[in-house]
Amino acid sequence: MKYTIRILRRDRGSTESYIQDFEYETENDSDTAATALTSLNSREALTDISGLPARAIEWECSCLQKKCGACAMRINGRPGLACDAVLADFGKNIIELEPLRKFPVICDLTVDRSILFENLKTLRLWLAQTSDPSDKMQELAYESSECLQCGCCLEICPNFYAGGKFFGMSAVPVTTRLLAQMSKAEYKEISRLYSKHIFSGCGKSLACRDICPKKIDTEKLLVNANALAVWKRNGNAHFARSVNNE
Repeated sequence: MKYTIRILRRDRGSTESYIQDFEYETENDSDTAATALTSLNSREALTDISGLPARAIEWECSCLQKKCGACAMRINGRPGLACDAVLADFGKNIIELEPLRKFPVICDLTVDRSILFENLKTLRLWLAQTSDPSDKMQELAYESSECLQCGCCLEICPNFYAGGKFFGMSAVPVTTRLLAQMSKAEYKEISRLYSKHIFSGCGKSLACRDICPKKIDTEKLLVNANALAVWKRNGNAHFARSVNNE
């Protein structure tokens, strides 16, 4: 099978982007976008589809097993992980790879996602002491821990932009996990920050619902986080009970 790997590229230090096509041929139906990028960069002399010399393609990767989220990018217009994007599944010969648009581009397919971790620091998402959550809360905390912080959910969120007051869905799983475990003394400040940076900015469009590479039920986590951080803090006993009894 022959593919055209079409990449939206940008040189380091530049603000201008350009498209470059590469030919990739394989007999393996399980090859992914990550496989293609690795193969292209392994060529002794990388040339584009016209035979012109090209520099190595910059992109991020680590585990290549859908466990780290480093290889997040736009693949045929949709955010996803390059290691999870099987070329044959797209049903077309042209595979378009672009960097995520919600973050500053460093070079080619590599973007600066440091704002994700700065937002988590702003939310003060850490435990100051050990905790012993209930069985229900342990289940919720475990599901939340699946989040890769890849940024795919933010890429399609109409309310998120890097540096904005709204921190987006990527902050919800971590907040949910911590709220399910922290003591009453820690709870008040975290719930206030959640209301300010997540609850008040979310338009409830749920564009993130079907985009998560780990298939996290973002709607469920959002409902639970709102109940834990907002309704419980405001004294709404019905919502507090519903979270613990689901």
